[in-house]
Amino acid sequence: MSANANSSEKSAAGWRLKLGAALFGLSILLPVAGVPLVTALGLSTTMTASVSGGLLVGAEVLGVCAVAVMGKSGYAFIKNRVFGFLKQHGPPQKVSRGRYNIGLVIFCVPLLFGWLSLYISEWAPGLLSYPLPFAIGGDVLILASLFFLGGDFWDKIRSLFIHDAEVHFPQ
Repeated sequence: MSANANSSEKSAAGWRLKLGAALFGLSILLPVAGVPLVTALGLSTTMTASVSGGLLVGAEVLGVCAVAVMGKSGYAFIKNRVFGFLKQHGPPQKVSRGRYNIGLVIFCVPLLFGWLSLYISEWAPGLLSYPLPFAIGGDVLILASLFFLGGDFWDKIRSLFIHDAEVHFPQ
């Protein structure tokens, strides 16, 4: 009798995990694909905003329903798989000196450009007319630099927000 109960629990957990994963995928797909589709339909501004807002709220509700359907163990399983994948393909803990220096340059260039953009706007064509490509380019460079700098850099950034953190320079 316990073997039957055990197999029925596994099959119930299997379909619940699959249904929860499908709901979770749908909750991500709704705003990513639905909002641009609604925008492209050429509806009135009010209707586009209303439908887009409904899609975003619906996506949030579907996400909560997905976690409820999967249960705690199913959610933990999915979370471990996703974070395991990201950790495997994320930045390495230690990087070479050259890679670190390149990462620092890539990290600092968008920060300096953002700070100086108001002063150099008359010499940079299109900076004031089309600021979005410049902003997106800077954000992409900062994100790329974090992968160049490696995992140790994350620890350095984190230590900025810890009051008792101390610096230990190598001899």
